[in-house]
Amino acid sequence: MCIDLSFLKHILVVVLLSGGVTLAEAPPFSDYCDRLQQEIQGKKHGFLAGNVTYYVGGFHASWEQKESETLGLTHPFHHDLRSRGVGLKQSHATGHGDTGLGNDFSGWEFYKDTRVLYGSVIIGDKTHLHPMPRRMIWRPDRMICEYEVEGVRLREEKFIAANDAACSIITASQPVTLRFEGQSFFGRHSVSSTATVEYVAECNAIHLVEGGTTKCRPETDRTEQIGPIMYEGMSTVIAASRDFATNHRFTTGKQGQAEYEFEVACDSRGVVLVWAMDDEYRHAINHATDVLGKQEIQIGAASPTPKAAQVVQYQAARKAMLAKTREMNRQLNEQIPWFRCSDRKFEDIYYYLWSLYLMYYIDVQRGWEMEPHTQTAVNNFLGMHRYDATFQINVGAWAGDKAHYAYGNVLTWKHLFENGRYRRSQDGVIALPDNKGTTWHSGVYGNEVSEHVLGAWKIYQHTGDLEFLRDCYEGYFRQIFQEQIAPFFSNHFEVAAVLIAMARLTGHIEDVAQWQRLVPLGADQIRTWFDQRWQANGHKNFFAGPKSGMLMTTGFWHLRSKYFPREYATKMVASWAVDNEKGFYGEIFPLAMSRQAMNRFASNVDHSFGYTPDTAYFVLSGMFHQRLGDPAWKLTLNHLENYNFNSEWGLPVAPEAYTRDGKLFGDQYSNFNAGKILLYLEGIAGLEYSIPERRLVVHDTMPKDWKWMEVRLPIQMPGEQEISWPVIRYERAGGSGEAMKLVRVTDCPLQVIVEPWSEGQRIDRVEVFPARLVDSKASRFPDYTTYRFEDEVSAAEVRLNLQPSSFVE
Repeated sequence: MCIDLSFLKHILVVVLLSGGVTLAEAPPFSDYCDRLQQEIQGKKHGFLAGNVTYYVGGFHASWEQKESETLGLTHPFHHDLRSRGVGLKQSHATGHGDTGLGNDFSGWEFYKDTRVLYGSVIIGDKTHLHPMPRRMIWRPDRMICEYEVEGVRLREEKFIAANDAACSIITASQPVTLRFEGQSFFGRHSVSSTATVEYVAECNAIHLVEGGTTKCRPETDRTEQIGPIMYEGMSTVIAASRDFATNHRFTTGKQGQAEYEFEVACDSRGVVLVWAMDDEYRHAINHATDVLGKQEIQIGAASPTPKAAQVVQYQAARKAMLAKTREMNRQLNEQIPWFRCSDRKFEDIYYYLWSLYLMYYIDVQRGWEMEPHTQTAVNNFLGMHRYDATFQINVGAWAGDKAHYAYGNVLTWKHLFENGRYRRSQDGVIALPDNKGTTWHSGVYGNEVSEHVLGAWKIYQHTGDLEFLRDCYEGYFRQIFQEQIAPFFSNHFEVAAVLIAMARLTGHIEDVAQWQRLVPLGADQIRTWFDQRWQANGHKNFFAGPKSGMLMTTGFWHLRSKYFPREYATKMVASWAVDNEKGFYGEIFPLAMSRQAMNRFASNVDHSFGYTPDTAYFVLSGMFHQRLGDPAWKLTLNHLENYNFNSEWGLPVAPEAYTRDGKLFGDQYSNFNAGKILLYLEGIAGLEYSIPERRLVVHDTMPKDWKWMEVRLPIQMPGEQEISWPVIRYERAGGSGEAMKLVRVTDCPLQVIVEPWSEGQRIDRVEVFPARLVDSKASRFPDYTTYRFEDEVSAAEVRLNLQPSSFVE
């Protein structure tokens, strides 16, 4: 075979590896729940997630502590997307103003009005009201709170079981009495309460039937109305492993809410508290008592002693907690790409962001919520958002079980289109609501769905699942873009090309002409589009700058198009990205608005959202798309280190935003940060793969500060029962002068194509293992060379010896 490497001065080709495809085993198990644990007392509120049950421990108003967590279950809440806030009111508008049943422009943060179990400690004749934890530890699977009251040490573990019951396990170093109080739902927007409460002796449980009315804003004009609360008619069950038959009290609050109080003993043998909520009482009581070992008690003695029953209930609860740990560890070990590098901090950020992305998955199976999907938040903007899905869809494409973690992120939006919940502009652009639930949508419209097309295509590339592609195209993409493909920052060229490919693959060849008519794909026409917008309105070296002068990061988002002229990209990044006087470089990169524009635009909103995670993803991913090398990796590490890692606390964080002066702002566990996961996999690691085309491409931009990194991908090949885990290893030795760069792929079931980044250096020598290349040629990107290995090669390596560009022999 003739290997064309003539553009290199010195070549050494060494054969070390040969073909033979083998399926790599899954990476070694890691206890990520333990690794990710954080001590958060006074820093963050607690957060736990089930499927439709969530828990917030304490209350922080945008990172300012207003209420500390305490013993019990302060804010468990049911959230199955039946409502957007506190109200369950039918919209009476017509046309696209009809938001359905459950939209609410107020009361999104209703969790902070729940008051379920607030605990106090009674020692002798003294009551210690709602003690504050001495330490509070967050993990993806549970929270651990440690208290000390008059020398008595109490330990509490809180978690949400597999059946969506919230549970607290409390032990005490000495015998004490615990008193808990709470009430039915009644919030700051509530008008009346019709809740009832009773004690269920056979289950040692409290049964609440929620009810009442609330102020809400279901219409797009946001006028205040009165409607039923979102929990109307639902049953809440609170059960305990210690008997409180003679130690409970029910009262009626000033607004009619049902109030309750009970006392239980606690010692080293522990007490278990369980909360469950459902539309049907029988389900709620079963979920609560199942966590308390109802089945184990029934299997055992006919009438166990109270002490024996307590032991069984305590052990059953711990068993349920360990099952939650196993499940979270299973997802973090088996369902996401394995990542390691020479700087552990960036590993921790990576897994922390993935843990939140996975925790937010919800599967309702009702109404317009028939597919599992992730969400952005549950205690602020409820559910998934059309805009946020532009990157959350792409993240799901890298998960192992894509039918669960990827498909629904795209297809959940199809329900809105099928049910006529959209708005059509005069020029034929169809816009979908930005947020939805089972029977409601927000009534606020946008047209980022064209970006969903690219995400769906990536899922297809990662699965080869033609039925999924058909579900996306037929009855959805095929119709929604029939008249117009609205650009999302110059993505319309790629969207049209993908729609053409979808039409052909799904047997709708007649659609090809339609897509070609809507978006002509001639090279000259594409180039003209970009040339016309370059340096628009007098903004030198900036793209699509507006007349107003408000230069936002959105100008950089166009770099994500593969058609964007690279010479424009290099000038724009050099002029604006790394400039801290007029540009976007701030304490954290990037500022949402250029410093030049900040001098003219200074609203409170602009100040609060000075730095945001979505803008960072779109800006930085564009730099990686253009393979800009040093600016891409340096600015990415700058962002991750300063945005997603709190150096004072030594902890990964995921805030919704930072203010212009660098203060934490907004939601504390925000999946708005999900796009950063793609900066690791698609940016720094430079990974692409296609099962239909049977190829894996590696075009890295590994930071020069790192000595090595390694990624293992969960790939499910068609017809294979087991997941394959190809290993992609990157190594670098040397400094700013002579350096060695290595990229190695092993156990890959796909054709391997390696395009190593030469770091702007002169390549002195290349070693290729094995020497079974289809071809090797210069890439269209400077500093990259393409090495395409034969199909049968499952293990391949490219090693570069690099010299400074100015080096003279």
